[in-house]
Amino acid sequence: MTALDERSPVDPSDTTSAGLYTYDLAPTKKDGRSWGAYNVFTLWANDVHSLGNYAFAIGLFALGLNVWGILVAFALASVLLFLLLTLSGFMGHKTGVPFPVMSRIAFGIKGAKIPAGVRGAVAIAWFGIQTYLASAVLSALLVAMFPGMRSLDDNSLLGQSTLGWLTFLVLWALQIVIVSYGMQMIRRYMAFAAPTTLITMCALAVWMFIRADGSISLSVDDPLSGGEMWLQILEGAALWVVIYGTFVLNFCDFTRSARSRSSIVRGNVTGIPVNMLFFALIVVVLSGAQFKLDGHVITSPSDIVRTIPNMLLLALASLALIALTVAVNLLANFVAPIYALVDLFPQRLNFRRAGLVTGVLGLVITPWNLYNSPVVVNYFLGGLGALLGPLFGVIMADYWLLRRSRVNVPDLYTEDAQGEYHYTSGYNPRAVAAFVPSAAAAVVLALVPFFEDVAGFSWFIGAVLGAVLYAIIADRSRTGRDVDGEAIAVAAE
Repeated sequence: MTALDERSPVDPSDTTSAGLYTYDLAPTKKDGRSWGAYNVFTLWANDVHSLGNYAFAIGLFALGLNVWGILVAFALASVLLFLLLTLSGFMGHKTGVPFPVMSRIAFGIKGAKIPAGVRGAVAIAWFGIQTYLASAVLSALLVAMFPGMRSLDDNSLLGQSTLGWLTFLVLWALQIVIVSYGMQMIRRYMAFAAPTTLITMCALAVWMFIRADGSISLSVDDPLSGGEMWLQILEGAALWVVIYGTFVLNFCDFTRSARSRSSIVRGNVTGIPVNMLFFALIVVVLSGAQFKLDGHVITSPSDIVRTIPNMLLLALASLALIALTVAVNLLANFVAPIYALVDLFPQRLNFRRAGLVTGVLGLVITPWNLYNSPVVVNYFLGGLGALLGPLFGVIMADYWLLRRSRVNVPDLYTEDAQGEYHYTSGYNPRAVAAFVPSAAAAVVLALVPFFEDVAGFSWFIGAVLGAVLYAIIADRSRTGRDVDGEAIAVAAE
């Protein structure tokens, strides 16, 4: 047993387990919730405008979608994402618990390590890859400013040059320092990075629009049309949602600190539909203007940044892209594995130590080698990513359909065999039984070439299949303690 501290609204209990409860995993108290609508907005203002997202969106232009097709794709995706993320966010606000604890509701106090582990593994790999991409921008900037440093970029040690190692370790250490100060420091960094990102990308789009004499190409020379165009629009919208398949799972890591439901809704409205359409407009201006200038489609905004003739402006734009990438990494790829590791080793790790372990793991996997290996990215990370849809389906079906959002929060922290989430030796066999076949189906659809035409929809198919299977086989008698469970859940607010 462990003593409950000032962070938790749960009353002390002889059944509270030290293996399930720590300060970092405890429910957030109402007076400790400091995230308002602007903080939720800055989360999306940073994450939506990541370099990876720009590369994906510009790729739609390269595939033949015209400007209007791209805007429709993002409009569809943003509406769906708003709904999914708002439902996920409400779960975090009501219970005040992070994702590994939230997963205990459906999967059991021990089975929850399955979704937390999958989410954490995906995030650690992408943490390293995103840090590598940011370090490449920094390396290019340093070579442009100090040409003599080019000699440091000619050798190779474990796949990285000396300059690459230096820039990677600098940005790696910066993120470790930020995370060491906890979620409040991450919130402050987001508040700084969001306006910097928006101003930089808007300025870059305006500059390109002026260079193109005030007009842009609305499509490539041979654009898609008819049914082929609409299929690409639907696939583009679906893949955009898949990109956020990680966030829809662990959005509760952030909304557990939200002041109110309205803060989540207002932050999501401005951060998702409004911000995503703004993002789409920047994409079509950048890609359309560049295509008009030389008939080529860029692969990333960094391609344009490198063409800025003024060294000062080049430096400012590059630093803004680096700050953006760091922000995205902290949000999407650092917080999730931290909580997962704390959940796995509650007596040894806290938020700061788990952040250091995450950073070390993201370093030792040599992410530049992962990124440069299509097999690893497409099959290993793609396969892991395909598992996120079924996990989301099972968790959402359990929380919203079966339990009707009634949660017995104290029982999330007890190993007592009579606890509501103990199930069978800590595992909910019904959740596992629903997850395994839906996960297998999602992975097959995502990776087997025969299903290439529906691969972009694998996340949705897996999520729906997981939810339906769980709803069918779940024991409806274990839907929560209607009176006491509701009262206890409300206490977490």
